[in-house]
Amino acid sequence: MQFESKASTALHHALSDIPRYDNSKEKTPLQTLVANAYAKAYNYVCVPLTNENWRSRWREMCVTNGERGSKNMLIEHRAEVWRTGGGFKQDEVLITRLDESDGVIGLVSDWLELDSPDHWIRHDSEIALLQEVSYASYLNVQTVILPPPRNRSQVGSYARAVNSALSCTSSVQISIRIPLYDPKRLSLQSGSSDEGLSHTWEMWDSIRTICAYHPRLSLTLDLTPPCPPNPQLLARWTAEPTRFLFLPATTFIANPKGYPVLPKSTQRFIRDIIIQRPTIILSGTESSLHASGGDGSYLQYIRHLEQTSPSVKASETEGTVENFARGYQDYLQAPLQPLMDNLQSMTYEMFEKDPVKYAQYEKAVYLALCDRPVGSRTVICVVGAGRGPLVAGCLRATKESGRLVKLYAVEKNPNAFVTLQERKEYEWFGSVNIIYGDMRTIELPELADILVSELLGSFGDNELSPECLDGAMRFLSPGGISIPSSYTAHLAPLSSSKLFGEVQDNSKDQKMAETPYVVMFQAVNILSGDGGGPQSRCGTKIQECWSFEHPRRDAVLDARGLPLTNSHNVRSAQLNFYIPHAGILHGLAGYFEAVLYNDVGLSIHPDRKDRISPNMLSWFPLFFPFKEPLYLPRNSELSVSIWRMTDKRKVWYEWSAESFLAMPRIQPVDQASSRAVQSSNGVPSGGDGVRSHLLSPRAQSPTLSAPSPMLDAPQPLWDRGMSVVVDESPHIVKIGQMSLQNPGGRSSWIGL
Repeated sequence: MQFESKASTALHHALSDIPRYDNSKEKTPLQTLVANAYAKAYNYVCVPLTNENWRSRWREMCVTNGERGSKNMLIEHRAEVWRTGGGFKQDEVLITRLDESDGVIGLVSDWLELDSPDHWIRHDSEIALLQEVSYASYLNVQTVILPPPRNRSQVGSYARAVNSALSCTSSVQISIRIPLYDPKRLSLQSGSSDEGLSHTWEMWDSIRTICAYHPRLSLTLDLTPPCPPNPQLLARWTAEPTRFLFLPATTFIANPKGYPVLPKSTQRFIRDIIIQRPTIILSGTESSLHASGGDGSYLQYIRHLEQTSPSVKASETEGTVENFARGYQDYLQAPLQPLMDNLQSMTYEMFEKDPVKYAQYEKAVYLALCDRPVGSRTVICVVGAGRGPLVAGCLRATKESGRLVKLYAVEKNPNAFVTLQERKEYEWFGSVNIIYGDMRTIELPELADILVSELLGSFGDNELSPECLDGAMRFLSPGGISIPSSYTAHLAPLSSSKLFGEVQDNSKDQKMAETPYVVMFQAVNILSGDGGGPQSRCGTKIQECWSFEHPRRDAVLDARGLPLTNSHNVRSAQLNFYIPHAGILHGLAGYFEAVLYNDVGLSIHPDRKDRISPNMLSWFPLFFPFKEPLYLPRNSELSVSIWRMTDKRKVWYEWSAESFLAMPRIQPVDQASSRAVQSSNGVPSGGDGVRSHLLSPRAQSPTLSAPSPMLDAPQPLWDRGMSVVVDESPHIVKIGQMSLQNPGGRSSWIGL
């Protein structure tokens, strides 16, 4: 089968590439460029909206020498007229007709200084930006790309101008061009590559935060500098709304035959992110930078990267999770309410398409039967039988094991029970005893030796498997087997602009923002690392919350064998995560693992699923959103608390988080005594013998600010013969707190 590309591409043209208008030709220069791009298999062209005439007029009006005179007053008058909404002149723009805008991505003038240190330059740049965006909207240009911010100290001004541009039109998509990192700034970092590589991401984060995660705001990631080799630093970009990748020909290097190829780290990054279908903008392909291949070799190479992308190949391969989940990536789905609602046949149908899950169940039942005494009679009961896939698996396991089995199937859904009756009569031929009713209240004719259920949710217990099986355990014989025998919930901190935006868009009221969702993650980044943190207080990247085992031994039962309360199913966990790189916390990713029998299990844990139950389709992870994002600096710690709560009517989750940062201990030390205590190698020591660094009186200390002339300042420490000691053992300072989500189950719960 021939590969069909789904990633869009665009060909970038600079002003110098665009010929002058010739009215003797049928097509305008821009229409010709678009037609040529289509002929080369590109989907779009990317061109500036304006030309040098506009730049010259704007500079003449807005960048003056400050001298007063009749000429300057005339220019200022023209500028004021323009500021009231003067618009463009015809010879200042490249697109003048509606039929020229098809297939065009517009570039806002790259000389605009929305973050200039000069207030008036910023002011007039913003007016020019609004004018260009308004003109793009007039001509139905769907998307415009803004030049990157250049001045970190004025990124707030840049973002405010972008927000104004988003407000001035309801249709135009605005994308911000951001380089992976600033090579000049990176070279200034002495051994701290993370800090240098985070600079541009932090500017992007400021922009999208000030713009309140606007749904029409996206990212154009400039891959001009080579990608760094650290995959976790690159992973945070995959959690952003990356709509375009900008790839100039200068980023490519020549292979031994002279053809253009990308550096290894850039190849890996594009292969990872291309599944999100960004439009790839190629620039300078006709500049003959490489000896072989010509201008078409760049696009051909991008198609090669797409075809060899593991994520793309998985999505095209039948039977994989990625293929099964196509169209559901990063789509919020409310978890099932299996006790309150009767599932539709289509829902059963979807879950029954998972061959892996039922093969694992069948294997577990087979092994359990084989462990039974030879010649014994075994009673198996399938609770929550649905349309009967587990029943069929138990029959196959029975046949393979050669054991004598009595099989029961219990189902409370009256509609699914019709299907069970039909299968009993025409497929199972009376070999199964079906019972209608709720497993928590019905009576079984005899005790079961093996109890089989598929009540697990994405977080293990979130579809009330513990509560359901509490009621069913009363008809399990002493020493009987439950399949599953246990299951465990796992959690990790997550960043995803897309998911956060989806929750905010749907949050007309508080409920949507405090509801856990089933999500097939794609544009996400797990923020935690496997390191223990500065003081080794943190756990692994993905951590265990709690577990449930069946049959249970700790519940207090009534005369019928049912628990008196549900308090034994309450759980809580407090988890510490190490955050190695700066990021934004948007929520928590929930996973589960289950032991069916012995070493047979089910798992959606990202690090273990391929070993335990590869390509299992039935469960996507659970997403616990936060109502507000939380910035986490590099080398910080995140403490997550989560509770599973219950009352007589429902079960619900509550969750919260707080962040911490390791800070040096700074304390004054008497200079005379510190001089008396010297280490053998001449390094100053504190009184406790711990190595320390003495800051000179001229050193800038974060704890010693300049005294105010309005106050009676205390005598500086160094004037009192004191020095400042920085202890190398840090202490932990709290830097952030999230409010409690879903207290009392006010927004989301699972009904009993």
